[in-house]
Amino acid sequence: MPVDARQTALSVLNQLEQGRQTLDRLWEERLGVGSDSPKMAKRDTALLYVLVYGVLRWRSRLDQIISHFSNTPFRKIRPRVLNVLRLALFQIIFLDRIPVSAAVNCAVNQVKRSKAAWIGRYVNGVLRAAATGYSQTPFPDYRKNPVDALAVRKSFPQWMIKRWLKRLGLKETAAMCDMINTIPPIMVRSNPLLTTREKLMQALQDEAREIRPTPYSTHGVSLEHPRRSIAEMKAFKSGWFQVQDEAAQLVTLFLNPQPGETVLDACAGLGGKTGHIAALMQNRGAILAADYNKTKLRKLKDEMARLQISIVTGHFHDLEQPWKTAATHRSKIKFDRILLDAPCSGLGVLRRNPDAKWRAKPDWKHYLNRQLRFLEHVAHALKPAGVLVYTVCSMETEENEAVVDKFLKRHPEFYCEKKPAGLTTGLTDSVRNLVDENGYLRTFPHHHNMDGFFAVRLMKSVS
Repeated sequence: MPVDARQTALSVLNQLEQGRQTLDRLWEERLGVGSDSPKMAKRDTALLYVLVYGVLRWRSRLDQIISHFSNTPFRKIRPRVLNVLRLALFQIIFLDRIPVSAAVNCAVNQVKRSKAAWIGRYVNGVLRAAATGYSQTPFPDYRKNPVDALAVRKSFPQWMIKRWLKRLGLKETAAMCDMINTIPPIMVRSNPLLTTREKLMQALQDEAREIRPTPYSTHGVSLEHPRRSIAEMKAFKSGWFQVQDEAAQLVTLFLNPQPGETVLDACAGLGGKTGHIAALMQNRGAILAADYNKTKLRKLKDEMARLQISIVTGHFHDLEQPWKTAATHRSKIKFDRILLDAPCSGLGVLRRNPDAKWRAKPDWKHYLNRQLRFLEHVAHALKPAGVLVYTVCSMETEENEAVVDKFLKRHPEFYCEKKPAGLTTGLTDSVRNLVDENGYLRTFPHHHNMDGFFAVRLMKSVS
C-alpha cells in the first residue's frame, strides 16, 4: 500500500511528543534502507519532510493561533488532536499549493477514528475559522513582554529566549531565531584523498539546483534543492564527499592533524570528523575512532571504506569510564592529538534538528559535569606538547568557557593556545577572525550561516 505523507507526519509528531526517540532515529526507521522500511515516492517524501520540520519549527506560533480559535482551553486539547491541528494549520498558512479544503478535510479524516463524533466537528470548526482569520491573531507585544513575544512569534521555548535575551539582547536574539527557523542548505565536504573541491562541484552540477563553495572551509560545498537523495549521487558512492556542516569542518582544521601522527577521535559517532582528520593526514599515520555505540562504529567502518581511508581503527569505549580502564593495549597509547566532540545540549544545531527545541532541558550543571568528566578521562592519554581540542555544538557559556576554566584550574599542565596554527595558515582573514583573543573558535547561525559551534585547543606542557 502507498504510504501517506500526512498520516506518516502525524505519526512521527505523535512519537516525538512521547519523548522516547529523536527525529533522526524516526527518519531512520521510517525511511531507512531495509525490507521493512515503507516505500514513499520522492514527492511524498519531500512533503513529509516539509510537514514535520515545518510544524517543529513553528509549533509555538501555531499553538497561539489554535488557542485563539479554540473553544476548548488549550491545555485540555488532546495531544494527538493538537498535532492534527498543527499539521493542517501549517499547510494552510505556509504551503500555497495545498488548498485549504484539502488540509481541513484531511485533518477531519485523521480524527474520524475517534469514538467521539464531536472531535471531527471541533477540528473542522477551528481550522475553518483559523483559515480566514489567522492573520488577525493577537500576539504578545515586544515592548511589554519581549520574552513571550519572541517565544510565540519566533516559536522557541521561553527558557531559551530568556537566556539569549540576557546574553545577546533583543535584536541579536531575534536575528538568531530567524536564522534557526530557515531551511538550511546541505553542506558537504570534499574528500581530498580522491578529488578536489572544484572537481566535486563539477560532478555535482546536475545533482542540485544551486551549488556554491563554502566561504570559510576550503573543502566545503553548499547544495540547495537536490534532485535526488545524497546516497543516490554517483560522487557520494565514489567516496568523493561526506555530508558535514561547515562549522564541523572548521573544527577539524582547528585540530590541524599532520601526516604520520597518532590521533584519538574520542567521540567519533558516524565518522564525519574522523574522515576529515584522515584526509588532512593524507591517509598516513593512525586514528583511533572511539565511541560507546557499536552500531555507529559499524557504520563508521563502512564509511571509511567508502572514502578509501585505511588508517582508522574503531574502538568501543564509554567515556563515562576513564580511558585507562579500557581492557585493551590501546589504553596505553599516547596520542599526538585528541579530538573530544563532547555530548552537549545541541542548541547550536537547532536549525537542522528543530525537534531538539522541544526536547532540550536547561540542565547546565549536568552538561558541564559530564563534559568536564570526559575531558579528564582522555587528557592523560595525550603526549607532552600534544594538542587536545574540546568542541561542542553549543553556543552556551556553561558548555563553553566554563568547562575550559574548570579544566585548566584542575590541570595546570595544560594551557589554552591563543593563536592556533590550524586556522591561521593559508586561510582568509574571515576564518581567522572566528577565533577570539582567548583562542576560542566560535560560530553562530545568524552571523556565519552555519551551525553554532565552540572549540578550543588545549596544549599539554612538555614537563
